[in-house]
Amino acid sequence: MQARMSNPAMVVPDTQDTFLPPIAKPKGLMMKLAYHFTRRQFGKVLTPVKVHSARLPAAFGLFYAKIAKLDKKLLLSPETVLLIRDQVARINVCHFCMDIGRSFTIKASMNEAKFDALEQYRTSPLFTEAERAALDYVTELTKDKKVNPRTFARISGFYSERVICEIVWLVASEHLYNITNIGLNIHSDMLCDNSRKKRSEAS
Repeated sequence: MQARMSNPAMVVPDTQDTFLPPIAKPKGLMMKLAYHFTRRQFGKVLTPVKVHSARLPAAFGLFYAKIAKLDKKLLLSPETVLLIRDQVARINVCHFCMDIGRSFTIKASMNEAKFDALEQYRTSPLFTEAERAALDYVTELTKDKKVNPRTFARISGFYSERVICEIVWLVASEHLYNITNIGLNIHSDMLCDNSRKKRSEAS
């Protein structure tokens, strides 16, 4: 298993290749469009698309893309959504997801110091008590695959039933991303570096 990084901002690519070789030229119109749009959005075709999605019927790739669209329907703030996803990815050691998550925070001009301090969320003054309760719940669910009733009671003091269900959705769907990448040794695409470069050019 890949070693955890002490600083999530320092996302480095693995030296080992993906278990399946990336497909440079996809078959089918839908997959060609997927390559085109990810290249336009991220400046490159994402490795999970070239390694995983390109080998499956297009409906599978569309399902993965639907997750990001559903996140926009959440009541949780975009920052909290990314904090939760990043925490799950950190625990599961998914370098690709940590990298792409950080690229989103850069594009949205979020507080990167807060994401850097995620490992110390219980003590860092950057986090609210509500965020600590949510991250305790997320951490327990991800690590133990179960939740202590006291942990659930604490999170219930800060969030509605709807929002708690959103948090469960984020943990569950992040696992889908993480396990896909880990299972095929898909590592960081260094997207956060591209995002920083674009932000510097724009300023």
